[in-house]
Amino acid sequence: MQRAIEAVERAVTVTFILIILLATIAFENSIVVEGEKQDTTFVIQISVTLANSSNGTKTWNLTEDRTVNLFMNNTWQTVQLISSSLPLETMTVDQDGNPIGFLQFPQSELKPGENISYTITYRALSKPRSLPNITEDESETLEKIPDELKASYSGAEGPWLVNDQELQELAHTIAENETKVLTIIKKFITWIRDNINYTINGLLPHYPNQTYAERKGDCDDQANLFITLCRIYGIPSLLQIGGIYLPAERTNKTFWEEHLTLDYERIGWHGWAMVYVPPWGWLPVDLTYVAGGLRDPLNAINQAAVVTFQEVIQYVNVTETDYIASYRRKKDFLQNNDFYVHERNEMAQEVSQGDSGKEIVDMWLEGALIATVVVTVAVVGIFLHVRKLKKEIKRG
Repeated sequence: MQRAIEAVERAVTVTFILIILLATIAFENSIVVEGEKQDTTFVIQISVTLANSSNGTKTWNLTEDRTVNLFMNNTWQTVQLISSSLPLETMTVDQDGNPIGFLQFPQSELKPGENISYTITYRALSKPRSLPNITEDESETLEKIPDELKASYSGAEGPWLVNDQELQELAHTIAENETKVLTIIKKFITWIRDNINYTINGLLPHYPNQTYAERKGDCDDQANLFITLCRIYGIPSLLQIGGIYLPAERTNKTFWEEHLTLDYERIGWHGWAMVYVPPWGWLPVDLTYVAGGLRDPLNAINQAAVVTFQEVIQYVNVTETDYIASYRRKKDFLQNNDFYVHERNEMAQEVSQGDSGKEIVDMWLEGALIATVVVTVAVVGIFLHVRKLKKEIKRG
């Protein structure tokens, strides 16, 4: 009897060691699987209906409404136009250097009671992203910024009120004669973090002087104030806008006295700044969508949404167009002529074979860990029972 008990005891010990090894291997594998970043593919679909009210009296000339943006391509993403319900007539670049296309409409105008619709679909391959290690000690000074970049991206174009005296005073007060570019940027980020509240202002963006006066603004409002301060100080900067995959997003809103309707499904739109910082070059500065928050102001760069999340797809750059004025003209145009726009944006993630394989591995690991727990409980029970038998033998 004693020998049998000792044999069971040894078997239990060996089994317990094997269980620990199995659990360790499964845990380590789970860490590796979760830590790997792979290319991720998304499908973005934009559907638009332009309608002239049946009660209207004016004709809608469609000359300027045939333009569609084609997203940008760079080292972080590759975007293709995979389908269009209307033929694409030509492709070119806009004033800001973004790729655009012109749709071939079946008619050149909409009379009262008429409408026209189109749907365009893109496939976006989003790649893992990273930035160089940036520190204030390694930052170069203003004089290291190339003159051609200053000329192209530090002027008073677009919505950036570089010549506004109050904003000029603000920029110089914050910067305090600093010359290191990254340190200046850090000061601007800190001031906006501490003084501008995040508020959604509706569909119409605010100019930087309005954001400064009201001490509030949403993503592109704050970005435009930051860009203005940078440009005043001679630091090249621009606005970038992108779409974000948001699986839970379901939004239907109307604007401009119901002349504009927007439906968003699994997608949101976001704006941030791009700024030139020598010696590293162009870096994102995100003031409102930052994974680690802005307690460390440089998180606006290192933890910017476009860096941290592959779910962000870069859409367009705004380098010199006054898009705020364009929005306001569009609002007046629709309301004054009784025209209507209904736009639906959708975004979906494609599941690749690699993702399916990862799901299988995750399921196997989960099953292995559950089985490990169950067997461990059983082994411990056996071990305790053996100890009890040994005590009873000794008493006997």
